[in-house]
Amino acid sequence: MNSIFHNYQDQILYSTILLITLFIIRKIIVITVKKIGRKSGTTEARAGLIGRYATVTLVLIAILLETFILGAETRDITLVFSSVFAVIGIALFAIWSILSNITSGIIMFFSFPYKVGDKIKIHDKDDSIIGIIEDIRAFQIHLKDEKGDLVTYPNNLILQKAVTLLQKDALDDQLDDSSIL
Repeated sequence: MNSIFHNYQDQILYSTILLITLFIIRKIIVITVKKIGRKSGTTEARAGLIGRYATVTLVLIAILLETFILGAETRDITLVFSSVFAVIGIALFAIWSILSNITSGIIMFFSFPYKVGDKIKIHDKDDSIIGIIEDIRAFQIHLKDEKGDLVTYPNNLILQKAVTLLQKDALDDQLDDSSIL
């Protein structure tokens, strides 16, 4: 047992340093994301989701770095990663809209000017959607329309459309005008 520790002392030390460093980086990222979330008025669940995305990314980086620490050759790692990325690329092509919605959800977390409770109007080519933002999720935004119905709108589409922030009076006027028609 002592000879195993002695033979792999450097790898164990580097692996421990890597784990501690990545744990500290993860904590900093999670705290920063929560602060940004509080400052922008987003929900705790959205901040937690972005924190999970950061954790998964850090775990993948840790696996890559750990393979180097344990002595894998660059050409071997390149072969494995190119094979894995080829398979993932083919699979992701089939689900590209899901990925675009997740990416849009991350973008919306950091730079979306609207928050839960805001009244918005999404300008679409044929029709407009007016509603109050109930929740902003990883894949879609939940709106409550003038009839009280729940409308889900994909994140990737809301970033492509013009959106107007409505004042309370403007929303009531538009709802009254639409109910007259």
